[in-house]
Amino acid sequence: MSVCEFKPGLEGIPAAESSISCVDGQQGILEYRGIRIEELAQKSTFLETSYLLIWGKLPTKEELAEFVHEVQYHRRIKYRIRDMMKSFPESGHPMDALQASAAALGLFYSLRELDNPIYVRDSVVRLLATIPTMVAAFQLMRKGNDPVRPRDDLDYSANFLYMLHEREPDPLAARIFDVCLMLHAEHTMNASTFSARVTASTLTDPYAVVASAVGTLGGPLHGGANEEVIGMLEEIGSVENVRPYLESRLEKKAKIMGFGHRVYKVKDPRATILQNLAEQLFEKFGHDKYYDIAVEMERVVAEKLSHKGIYPNVDFYSGLVYRKLGIPTDLFTPIFAIARVAGWLAHWKEQLVQNRIFRPTQVYNGLHDVPYTAIEER
Repeated sequence: MSVCEFKPGLEGIPAAESSISCVDGQQGILEYRGIRIEELAQKSTFLETSYLLIWGKLPTKEELAEFVHEVQYHRRIKYRIRDMMKSFPESGHPMDALQASAAALGLFYSLRELDNPIYVRDSVVRLLATIPTMVAAFQLMRKGNDPVRPRDDLDYSANFLYMLHEREPDPLAARIFDVCLMLHAEHTMNASTFSARVTASTLTDPYAVVASAVGTLGGPLHGGANEEVIGMLEEIGSVENVRPYLESRLEKKAKIMGFGHRVYKVKDPRATILQNLAEQLFEKFGHDKYYDIAVEMERVVAEKLSHKGIYPNVDFYSGLVYRKLGIPTDLFTPIFAIARVAGWLAHWKEQLVQNRIFRPTQVYNGLHDVPYTAIEER
């Protein structure tokens, strides 16, 4: 019997070949299809970036206009899905509501014509268009209100904020939210993307692929981390409490939420961009005292842990941006999902090109030749 080398969490083991995104964790570089994330954040939009990720190239002006138009006019959800969502418990987490709704979407488009380019494009458009509508709808319905109908005249991010708050957003707020979506759109073979590719490898429909990825993203060690960061900042309460809080956590060898990354050994480039976005929001809409706590937290963590390559990751400042945009804390992870749908769909398409179903092995460490014990003797 051969002995396999066991790597907890499959750390460092390639699971696929991909040309979608690249991370250099030593230098703090993130690229989408070879383009640096800083350049995209400055010059692109979420839908253009989604097109780049999914189809592998920047669209022409005409291609982008057609794609944006398709997404704008597919934002409405089936009334049966809306009625189903109304029956969800108000206390349920929005990620659970989103996972159920995304899976239900597949009931209405159950054909699996994975080799049909029209089916693939329609699925991409439908998922990008409706996932934000579902998130905003559940937020309003759990408060006893009817969902807000999407507006075809608003761009992608402005429309989501409009559906969420029932008012047209400030242009700066909409632009900053759009950049946030770009930053979260893709990040190589993380847990939810791996989940998406495993599901895709069975040749099921893309709605099941996205639903499985949403379920994976919901964990606090993945997409739920920015919720935990806000809770941590609230617990600290003041700049003066940062050092004793951190020292207590280190003494207990407890995790510091928003710090450290499996890949990055320097500050996450997305965290740098998000910190700048937060400052832009504070300058126009007022300061947030928790930002001062966060800055001091980063300083003290660098003092104590930089030698271990522990720096802020994407989750550390994103929650502060979302707070200032008026987004409830438990919607942070669904918003992560809105963005990451682009990356999941890119990996879905890529997986289909040279598909092989995932079937990893295991290292068995149990017993052998155990006799069955009759129930009377147990």
